[in-house]
Amino acid sequence: MELRPILSTLRRHKLTVWLLVLEIALTCAIVCNAVFLIGQRLQRMDMPSGIAEHELVQIQLGYIGDTPDAKAQTQTDVAALQQIPGVKQVGLDRYLPFSLDGSSNTGIKLDPQQQQNTLDAGQYLGQNLLPALGARLVAGRNFEPGDYVDFDTAVAALNGGDMKGLPQTIIITRAIAERLWPGQQALGKTLYTDSGIPFRVIGVMAVLARQNNLRQGAQYSTYWPIRMTSADGASYFIRCVPQDRESVLKAAVAKLKQLNPNRVVLKARTYDQARRAFFANDRAMAGMLVGVIVALLIVTALGIVGLASFWVAQRRRMIGVRRALGATRGDILHYFQTENFLLATIGIALGMVLAYGINLFLMQHYELPRLPAIYFPVGAIALWLIGQLAVLGPALRAAAVPPVVATRSV
Repeated sequence: MELRPILSTLRRHKLTVWLLVLEIALTCAIVCNAVFLIGQRLQRMDMPSGIAEHELVQIQLGYIGDTPDAKAQTQTDVAALQQIPGVKQVGLDRYLPFSLDGSSNTGIKLDPQQQQNTLDAGQYLGQNLLPALGARLVAGRNFEPGDYVDFDTAVAALNGGDMKGLPQTIIITRAIAERLWPGQQALGKTLYTDSGIPFRVIGVMAVLARQNNLRQGAQYSTYWPIRMTSADGASYFIRCVPQDRESVLKAAVAKLKQLNPNRVVLKARTYDQARRAFFANDRAMAGMLVGVIVALLIVTALGIVGLASFWVAQRRRMIGVRRALGATRGDILHYFQTENFLLATIGIALGMVLAYGINLFLMQHYELPRLPAIYFPVGAIALWLIGQLAVLGPALRAAAVPPVVATRSV
């Protein structure tokens, strides 16, 4: 079909044409970026933690009054929890991967004289952490009893500048090892914290996500041999068979209350619940963006339907003349579909430029990555399909107009 008759007709409705083109362009720009943002959110929500998520429960306690026997009480608690049927491992730590409760972080350097840190990493403190969480070592060894330092001793040493009271060894993730010593063996190497404290690497974990601050390196985590108690703010992490989690959690809370009624249970949950809470905003954002996309596509489709219906009513004489001259129903249908395809193509081209501009703005102000080129053809195909489906109804009605009825209506 020649485009000249179509272009000639469109020139007589410039305002209406440009309003529809701008609507399609805006929809294209927003849909491309919204789909990209949804992909980013889903990718973030699917991020591996490196732990046995479906086997873990967490119990955090609060104390009323002084706790001079916190260390002995913690040892008693661990021994009692280990005896509960179904329990595999028990460990202590202050924070979880993907935690809303807070985080502990430190800068890492290769040289204590560096002005800037090489990277920022999350800190995990506690005992029996790797077996309890199910984190996997890929090189080196886990901590031995002689590696550990009590939490209060480490805090006092840090405040007093006494390096002898601090631990000497550390376990890092593979992501940190590859960043600090690419292509080299990390075991036995020395790294320094942002305050210049040296640590010797004795183990490398496959994956252990940090508590939060994910933009600074989600897999940059370190494990320090600092022994903590529940009075220091540490939680009990209990690893068990997935189907036993609820019963183990209930039994563990009852056991801890029995051992010391002078305690308050602040948290008692499975890790799945903790992870869902951490990513709740991401799910909400993805759902909101899906709603925006659906609303925009519906509004755009309704605009195309309305405009096409209006043009069919306005062009009854033209349709009748063309039918009288031998045009088939397929020719009329093809005419309106081609017209819509042309308008959609112009709108999509403008929309891609606008989408790129919006992405540059988001990159500059919200630290988002560049919009991949694959989203442009995906958005274009979606709008082309919606445009053709939206115009199909009015086009079929136009094609069904008999030549005699059309000419008599003039």
